[in-house]
Amino acid sequence: MLETKILEALQSVKDPEISTVSIIELGMLEKIEIDLPKLTVYLLPTFLGCPALEIIKANVCKAFENFKDLTEVNVEFLLSPPWTSDRITENGRKQLLEFGIAPPPQFITETGEWQVDCPYCGSIYTTLENLFGPTACRSILYCRSCKNPFEAMKPMANL
Repeated sequence: MLETKILEALQSVKDPEISTVSIIELGMLEKIEIDLPKLTVYLLPTFLGCPALEIIKANVCKAFENFKDLTEVNVEFLLSPPWTSDRITENGRKQLLEFGIAPPPQFITETGEWQVDCPYCGSIYTTLENLFGPTACRSILYCRSCKNPFEAMKPMANL
C-alpha cells in the first residue's frame, strides 16, 4: 500500500521542461528503497549534465512532504544502467506528442539515422535542421508537409 502511494506521488513529479510528462513516464525511475522512516529514490538522468536534475530532486522530495511515515527522503542519480529512450512509456510518448515534441524513434537504422514523424500532421517528410535543440536531449526538425518547425527527443541507446 505504501509503495503504491509512493509510485503515485512520483507520477505527479513532472519533467521541469516538459510539464505534461512525469519522471515515471520518461522511464527515469530505476528503483525505490523503503526503510521507514527513510525513503531513497534512485533515478536515471536522461542526459549527463542535465540542468534540470536538481529541480527534479527537489520536486521528488516535495512530493513526499505530507507523508507522515516518511521523515527522510533521499534522491540519488545512477549512471548505471544508463537511461535509454526505450524506457519512455507508451503514455509518455503520447504526452510528448500532445506537448508538440516528437518522441524518439523506437528503431534506428544501422547507419545511425533516425526518422521522426511530425507531431502536428504526422508526416514522414521531415528534415533535421539542428541536432542541438533548446536542451541537450532535443533536436530541431522541420516538416516539409505542414511547414512547421518542431522539436524531437533524441534517441538514446546502449552501444
